[in-house]
Amino acid sequence: MTFTSRWTAGGAGLLVIAAVAACATAPAVDYDKVALDMIKGSFRAQGQAGIDRLQQDEAQRICSAPTPSATDLKRIETAELATIKPPPSGRYLGDWREGEKLAQNGRGMTWTDDAKAPNGGNCYNCHQISKEEISFGTIGPSLYNYGKLRGVTDPASPEARPVVEYTWGKIWNAKAYNACSNMPRSGHMGNLNEQQVRNIMALLLDPASPVNK
Repeated sequence: MTFTSRWTAGGAGLLVIAAVAACATAPAVDYDKVALDMIKGSFRAQGQAGIDRLQQDEAQRICSAPTPSATDLKRIETAELATIKPPPSGRYLGDWREGEKLAQNGRGMTWTDDAKAPNGGNCYNCHQISKEEISFGTIGPSLYNYGKLRGVTDPASPEARPVVEYTWGKIWNAKAYNACSNMPRSGHMGNLNEQQVRNIMALLLDPASPVNK
């Protein structure tokens, strides 16, 4: 090896060391913040849809991670379970006819919607509801025969109580049972009011509902 080639090799080595040193001293990048700032820059507030909707709570933040830990998931479910509010009247079921309208209504909370108008349930977007439907979402399981398959012939009976309470909790805050569920936390987040939840409950569990025919 000539003097020139030795110097060149040595110089290259020094450059590598300098580059590594520069990387070691560079400030850490908060990629979550960078991503959020990019998203915020792509949206603007309009009507009732504000930029605040881009802010994640702890459950959403943890579930956005590539591999949430089992400990974090359990902690989320425990915290979300504590938010479930049973109906003060003790009556879990309302009118299935109104529940059917809600389930097939996808309006609400977009910038074009009236903020004072009640929201729809948007259930059809993720679930099959009745056997007559020819188009429905498949993100969630089919809800057809929901109560019938679970043996609910009388929703007011003690035997049906576990199913009734679970169904209420699932609609109110789905993350209580599956930390990273895609299902909206309809009651907890105020998307649906108590009466609306009761009407959807009736759609799912009332034996007279077309869901259970």
